[in-house]
Amino acid sequence: MTIQNVCILGGGGFVGHHLVALLAARGLNIRVPARRREAVKDLIVLPTVEIVETDIHDPASLKNLCSGMDAVINLVGLLHESDAGKSDNAQARRGSFQYAHVELPRKVVQACTEAGVPRLLHMSALGAEVNSRSAYQRSKGAGEALVMQVADPLAVTVFRPSVIFGPGDSFLTMFADLLKLTPVVPLAGGNARFQPVFVGDVARAFADALDLQESHGQSYNLCGPKVYTLAELVRLTAASLDLCRVIVPLSETPSYFFAMLMELKPGQKIMTRDNHYAMLTDNVCPQGFPPLFGKATALESVIGYLKEADPRRGYMAYRAHAGR
Repeated sequence: MTIQNVCILGGGGFVGHHLVALLAARGLNIRVPARRREAVKDLIVLPTVEIVETDIHDPASLKNLCSGMDAVINLVGLLHESDAGKSDNAQARRGSFQYAHVELPRKVVQACTEAGVPRLLHMSALGAEVNSRSAYQRSKGAGEALVMQVADPLAVTVFRPSVIFGPGDSFLTMFADLLKLTPVVPLAGGNARFQPVFVGDVARAFADALDLQESHGQSYNLCGPKVYTLAELVRLTAASLDLCRVIVPLSETPSYFFAMLMELKPGQKIMTRDNHYAMLTDNVCPQGFPPLFGKATALESVIGYLKEADPRRGYMAYRAHAGR
């Protein structure tokens, strides 16, 4: 069948914004759930986008969202687990990896099955593994395994991207903000290796896979064309901003204690011990970007987005400088 009506969970996030815009440009009808319409007001202006205020963690609400859809795309994910997520309170548990990466995918599969949705695309992560030392990677691995076990008639495709860069990211943009504040940057996990992938390429892979029958039951690693150490990525970020900075990569033990110290910092998390554990394994895929979904974009060709004016980035830099 031809996919025309798509519900995107996490459509208000970083990858979601790019995917929603792409599918809207292709003329598809898109349903984006949000806890508050105000949080995704920039998507409301797209002519084929419907914003629904709802709680995606409520099974009944999730089933209603899936009703009438040809496909559901789950992009929901947490980069950092909040302390509140360890609470027994259901509302607080939203901040936990287990709640977002395992319990929600289980509910999504059930909702798709009950609503008769024939197609499900799921965002996992490169390095997702149930035996990983990283809680993030363990939960992503468990969620991925859960959706891949689904049999017909629900056709499932899983994508496992490396770190994703592009306008609106929380990766290189975070380092760009830090570089503006200090001439010397001690870098935990500076020797960790990544193969970052452009957000536009990730969105295109999801969009192209919708009607691609050969992708049914498959999982795809999504990586860019080049491998970098984290230190190289930060130096490249500094160069793109015309900043002269000293980057000091930390070895494994100092990285662990630096990450532990960063966990105590209020506000936006820069580094956690869970991140440290994840970076002990290279986040790369030798096969690169799947040719089935086109060619990967080189980081150097688009990194200029970091120099573009962004009031929100400036605001976050001011907050970091103020220690808030």
